[in-house]
Amino acid sequence: MIGLISATAAGAAARDRLAAAWPERTRVYEGPVGDAVRAAFAQCEQVVCFLATGAVVRLLAPLLGDKTTDPGVVCVDEGGRFAVSLLGGHGGGANELAREVAELTGALPVVTTATDAVDLPGLDTLGLPVEGAVAAVSRALLDGGPVALRAEVAWPLPALPVTDADAEPGRGGEAGGYTVLVTDRDVEPGPREVLLRPPTLVVGVGASKGAPADEVLALIGGALAEAGLSVTSVAELATVDAKSKEPGLLAAAERLGVPLVTHPAEELARIDVPNPSAAPLAAVGTPSVAEAAALAGGGELVVPKRKSAASPAMATCAVVRRPGRGRLAVVGLGPGARDLLTPRARAELRRAAVLVGLDQYVDQIRDLLRPGTQVLESGLGAEEERARTAVAEARAGRAVALIGSGDAGVYAMASPALAEASHDIDVVGVPGVTAALAAGAILGAPLGHDHVSISLSDLHTPWEVIERRVRAAAEADLVVTFYNPRSRGRDWQLPKALAVLGEHRDPGTPVGVVRNASRADESSRLTTLGALDPAWVDMMTVVTVGNTATREIAGRMVTPRGYRWQEEPR
Repeated sequence: MIGLISATAAGAAARDRLAAAWPERTRVYEGPVGDAVRAAFAQCEQVVCFLATGAVVRLLAPLLGDKTTDPGVVCVDEGGRFAVSLLGGHGGGANELAREVAELTGALPVVTTATDAVDLPGLDTLGLPVEGAVAAVSRALLDGGPVALRAEVAWPLPALPVTDADAEPGRGGEAGGYTVLVTDRDVEPGPREVLLRPPTLVVGVGASKGAPADEVLALIGGALAEAGLSVTSVAELATVDAKSKEPGLLAAAERLGVPLVTHPAEELARIDVPNPSAAPLAAVGTPSVAEAAALAGGGELVVPKRKSAASPAMATCAVVRRPGRGRLAVVGLGPGARDLLTPRARAELRRAAVLVGLDQYVDQIRDLLRPGTQVLESGLGAEEERARTAVAEARAGRAVALIGSGDAGVYAMASPALAEASHDIDVVGVPGVTAALAAGAILGAPLGHDHVSISLSDLHTPWEVIERRVRAAAEADLVVTFYNPRSRGRDWQLPKALAVLGEHRDPGTPVGVVRNASRADESSRLTTLGALDPAWVDMMTVVTVGNTATREIAGRMVTPRGYRWQEEPR
């Protein structure tokens, strides 16, 4: 919950705008300002004060406890010019809240956290448990000092400007440098070291009815300690469906802060385990619960089944290490204009440690990448190579963004990438504004009814197939947008496609021609099927041909939503 506090009419007006925009997230605090600030600080995860920063500092000073538990605080001035992240920039989420408030109110976000100011991901914002010299290592990253990244477990981290991602300078920087160590081992950080704990461990648990949570937790703790593994890297407890409501297992999972995941007995019975037993087979229908449940999602068995030390033993457990999964984001950049790049696309570009793309598309968004992002770019005609490269980088456990123009799933990189990808990586698709939509918005509303997109490039598709599709669209009276309509080496396909459409449409059918939609040198023209000159068209152009109902109205190309054309406006 976000507490909202103001002292003046101007502040109250801005406060009420936030309350109206975020009714489920906010609570307005009335009354004396001091009392309101103290109450909100105690009761809310975040606080927005429409007050002077000095006044808020004096009110909060006696209340400050620990940066990991204090709420994030944002101050907005009376004129609504600035949204200042005052307290809890990372831990309390104030930096991101300041940006959200600024976007909503038209203010300028003020973020002074060093890592955010230079677009460096904070080590405590990566979504992983973190231990060690966070401030010292972050300062070294900021200063360009010697920082080595050692990943004992592959994990898709965002770009970090480390000086060496492979060298081992010694635990905790014994050779004079600093270290970021990604590990699930139970080790203590060195004086110049940060430990990142990825959630790689799955603990399979079997339990008798009524098994106490304390017995389950003691068993798990002992098994992890004996194997030298960290409890903070436990991702889930796993068991058989029949134990889904066992109170001791539910309580143990809650105290560990992880989910209890259950599997059907017949599924577990099919998994080969080193230590099957007749007892669980008779009780729940599978010869193994702990080992099989831990192995259900794949991985390496690092702790075989063991029983608790209680007498009688009421619980068993086994531990599996799952390999880190790389992450491939296939990102559509839109037609070119920066304001048509979606927020989700921006976020994925900032999350990536590796960017793969066509060189001219990389140039469009290079300024959005975090420092340290590895860029793998290539020229036209290397689509399959880029797809293979992106998938290979993801398989190595890295966070990868593969970019394409428009929507990456429309005549772009998603298809070849997903043809290469398999179940061993996570794939995220990020939609973008494709050329047909960008051109349609410029022309008017040509896609108001059923429409189809057809590429006229016969580099990968035989012309006979393309012509058959054009003819089918013509016979079905669909609006048609032609991608890749004409190049220096392919100058006859567009006239041929237009002739096929002309067999079913009047020469006066409206046609829109848009080049470089949304870019600085954008151009467009509205013509007709009979008057279109193919020389106007190149590979940077899309051509949209209307159906029999499409009209030109006030200089715009419009296809009606209904099947009957309404009376044309005078």
